[in-house]
Amino acid sequence: MRVDPKIRQWLTGPKSDPSVRLRFLAEVEGKGPTDAGVRRAKESIGRTGWASWLLGFQYPDGHWVTPGTSTRELMRPRLVSTYWVANVLADLGMERSDPRIRRTGELILGLQEQVLADPGSDHCIGANATRTLIQFGYLDHPVVQRSLEWLIRSQKPDGGWHCFPSRSGTLDCWEGLAALAAIPEGARDAATRRAIERNAEFYLERRLMREGKQRYEPWFRIHFPNHYHYDLLVGLRLLARLGYGSDPRLRPALEWLASKRRPDGSWALDAVHPDEEFGNFTWPQVMLPVMFEPLHERSQWATAAALGVLAGVASK
Repeated sequence: MRVDPKIRQWLTGPKSDPSVRLRFLAEVEGKGPTDAGVRRAKESIGRTGWASWLLGFQYPDGHWVTPGTSTRELMRPRLVSTYWVANVLADLGMERSDPRIRRTGELILGLQEQVLADPGSDHCIGANATRTLIQFGYLDHPVVQRSLEWLIRSQKPDGGWHCFPSRSGTLDCWEGLAALAAIPEGARDAATRRAIERNAEFYLERRLMREGKQRYEPWFRIHFPNHYHYDLLVGLRLLARLGYGSDPRLRPALEWLASKRRPDGSWALDAVHPDEEFGNFTWPQVMLPVMFEPLHERSQWATAAALGVLAGVASK
């Protein structure tokens, strides 16, 4: 896929964030781990840029904001404590080869053990922790393997997942698919591949956006970090990476993505989480937003993600 040279320079040049460079080189240009540019970008993540900034607030034992090892302590306050920051660092490309991530990884493994032991746990929390741990490099850890078995076992008859007890899935619960997609293709067993196929069909049947009687506006706004919130770019990126880019049922979502493109060829972030529309509903806990780029201006992260989707579509 051809990318405007100015856009490419903006996303891969010395002023770009190394996490963006890695995503662009890998997902847009299809470069592998042995590519020199990919190696340099990976080496820079955590030393400079957004990941480095987040790690600057880490305590020596690997936590952020609230000390402790209970699920509550690792997750409060929302969006800025250990669990949430770990999710973001995983998305930025950090791995357990960095000792700072190993310390945090141990805390998230402990959190996930608590989730698995509690039948009433929020499914989205556990699925998100599973994805984070896989991205960090813990795929072979027994806790992660048990988590994957739990994810597949808990998939609904309609192919979806739900954060809470329910007979059917919901588009909002994308974390299970994201966790399975984080497994390298060659390491996916038959049960994993089948669960991916079923959930992909769940999304495609609904065109990534058709659920409920009214259009849910936050799904039509681009965000980063996403934490465990869904939007159409999240859905498009997942399905394109999994090889469903040529499915005609993606067309409405791709038209939406095209409509979000700015005249200079970039995309912008529309909102920061929490970005909710529940009428009079209010979250029982304080949520503190995390931002790396200003809203409504061209965004390196959103542009690299959108171009990655289009590259995935073009390759099919």
